[in-house]
Amino acid sequence: MTADRSQQVRAMFARIAHRYDLMNRLMTGGLDLRWRREAIRACALSGRARVLDVGAGTGDLAVEALRQHPEALAVACDFTLPMMRQGRAQPGRQRIRWVGGDALRLPFPDECFDAAVSGFVVRNVADLHLAFREQARVVRPGGQVVCLEAVRPPDRWWTPLYRLYFHRLLPLVGALVAGDFAAYTYLPQSVAGFVRLEDLAETMRQAGLVVEATRTFVLGTVALVIGRKPPRPHPSGNQNRSAGVPSPT
Repeated sequence: MTADRSQQVRAMFARIAHRYDLMNRLMTGGLDLRWRREAIRACALSGRARVLDVGAGTGDLAVEALRQHPEALAVACDFTLPMMRQGRAQPGRQRIRWVGGDALRLPFPDECFDAAVSGFVVRNVADLHLAFREQARVVRPGGQVVCLEAVRPPDRWWTPLYRLYFHRLLPLVGALVAGDFAAYTYLPQSVAGFVRLEDLAETMRQAGLVVEATRTFVLGTVALVIGRKPPRPHPSGNQNRSAGVPSPT
């Protein structure tokens, strides 16, 4: 993805910000809310945990983190400001801290979050490995990095039906509801050009994370990969069980 392509993706999400949440509910039958609940549970938050929603869009993961853990600090970071403005205007999202920033250059110091989570984001980044390295950087040792993403499904007997819906019908629905045929043509194209579940998990490993579990939804078309940043070795040979967490900047 070139700088021009990155700008095009940003402009595309800005165009559909006003219908983004509605389209998510329609094209998944509301299942995306359940998947996001599972992603936040996988973050293993507790008490006043600090969680970063990477590529947050309208902040669905951040608000789910606060729903499950009302005392948590939820930070939503995205490089498309109209998406965040749309999210901030929704009821119940005033407690989220909204930060403009690029997933490849997160504007936070090292080890300042207990968990980083992303939802349907990383297939849009220019460098998948760097995106996970950045998430690992800002998470404390022992913290979670959780990825929810649409992936290329395995080839099965139902694959032609999946392609009919995803590549033919979905762009038409996007044109009718969001008024943007091109954006919802890009969506299936971005998935078709993305990796499979196994490759996604391996990229997280290469970024220095321990992949603890993987799950799939809807016949393998959506994946949840749960990673953990390895604890920092203690000088005495024991694992360090605590780590300071500075405030995000």
